[in-house]
Amino acid sequence: MKAAVITFPGSNCDRDLAVAFEQAGFRVARVWHKDTALPEGIDVVGVPGGFSYGDYLRCGAIAAQSPISAAVRDHAARGGFVLGICNGFQVLTEMRLLPGALMRNAGLKFVCKPVRLRVVSTASAFAEGYAAGQEITLPVAHHDGNFTIDDEGLRALQDGDRIAFAYSENPNGSMGGIAGVLSENRRVLGMMPHPERAAEALHGSTDGAALFAGLMRGMALA
Repeated sequence: MKAAVITFPGSNCDRDLAVAFEQAGFRVARVWHKDTALPEGIDVVGVPGGFSYGDYLRCGAIAAQSPISAAVRDHAARGGFVLGICNGFQVLTEMRLLPGALMRNAGLKFVCKPVRLRVVSTASAFAEGYAAGQEITLPVAHHDGNFTIDDEGLRALQDGDRIAFAYSENPNGSMGGIAGVLSENRRVLGMMPHPERAAEALHGSTDGAALFAGLMRGMALA
């Protein structure tokens, strides 16, 4: 399996994400935001955390209009897998690959700490390494992580089993405590917590490694 990791100006988790993919057995290609095409043979695109374009305008809004973003949309439209983490989640909502928006945290402060999550949906390749209802701990680091969506959209996520992760203790005011959501075809995942920062023992937790290892298995079965 081959993964592409996008780097925008202001990305700061791109290397971490690439390493997490590599440790799970993926071959990784690094892609610059000004590229207009993904490398051949890409199975999954990783959109990393950070502060793309300095978070000017709205978080992820400028990145969603970058040259590479059209190729990411095309990849998703063909049924390719996409994983957006933190700022990457913000980018995917701005690209309209995922519903909702990430607003300013309810407490109006940057939140940076480990948080407990519950695995809500296991009906995707991203959850192959987890059990339904399993509680894991991953770090968050964001100022605009408050997932917001209208009532109809929230019901669609709930009824479609598209809430991937929920906070055990909501750190940012997200509706329904939502920490991660899936696209309708379950091949695009956006999440605010950082699994790539909990992917090896030196990080203090390996709870995030299961996402990448499970994704490798799940994609092979998809």
